Amino acid sequence: MDVVNLAFVAAVLGSSAPVLYAALGGALCGRAGLFNMALEGQLLWGAFSAVTVSWWTGSAWAGVVAAVVTTTVFSGVLALGAVTWRADPIIVAVGMNLLALGLTGFLLRELLDATGTFAPAGLPGLPDLDLLDGVPVLGALLGGQTLLVPLALLLAVAASLWVNRTSVGLRLRGVGEHPEAATSLGVVVPRYQRATVLLAGALCGLGGAQLSLGDVTAFTENMTSGRGWVAVAAVMLAANRPLLVLGACLLFGAAEAWGFRLQGLGMPQQLTDAAPYLVTLVVLVASRLRVRRRLDEADPVAAVSAAHPEAVVHPEETR
Repeated sequence: MDVVNLAFVAAVLGSSAPVLYAALGGALCGRAGLFNMALEGQLLWGAFSAVTVSWWTGSAWAGVVAAVVTTTVFSGVLALGAVTWRADPIIVAVGMNLLALGLTGFLLRELLDATGTFAPAGLPGLPDLDLLDGVPVLGALLGGQTLLVPLALLLAVAASLWVNRTSVGLRLRGVGEHPEAATSLGVVVPRYQRATVLLAGALCGLGGAQLSLGDVTAFTENMTSGRGWVAVAAVMLAANRPLLVLGACLLFGAAEAWGFRLQGLGMPQQLTDAAPYLVTLVVLVASRLRVRRRLDEADPVAAVSAAHPEAVVHPEETR
């Protein structure tokens, strides 16, 4: 098969967009010193809000706005719990993921009178960029995409420039890397962290809207299927750097697009669906091995101590 062609790249961009939105939000939270594991629940809530309001109003863009607003409000749970009340962000995030999974399933039955899947005829979806059909290269890459796909790519570049080149972005990095020093310079650390968590929620809302109104025109219970966790893995792999997050998400999108092609060759769907997550796991293991090798080269004794703390002999044990 001709794998590396414009149609395949277009499929990669479409598959990567929802994960990229969530991963950008997670990377910004990481820059602010907060590990955001609630991306899965926020993506799911954004997808549900987009479909529900789009069906009620008859406008897909109204669904996108609703997804952004309601997911931002939903992310306030993490801002309140982890920043204001100083609770463990991982525990708060796990609770949010479970809440989103249960609440969307409940509201799907109560508000939309559906079970499992809501895909009625006439549900408006996001329009494609058909005006680019005649443009060379760009037409093939973006002609069948929604506006949210190129927007995700632009936001990745903009986030990188914002974090590294603007005064507000540099303060955000200072909040995450040296909060005491930032406080001494008059920066209100909790304020920056709360604002970043809410911004991450808005980004997840865009990702959820693309997933439910762009990739498909439907909502299915747990339709994120681990994409939020892949976004968390991308954030960890990229060390909170937006441009590297973009690369990690494109890798996931390539694995998913390749899985779709393998289905066309008769491969079992269960095997092809696992391909993106298998690639993510392999990349994380490879990244961990690379970090271990660097530690070995820099300080072999410290690397052994970190890997096998039980082997460290303390002075008092030799007496």
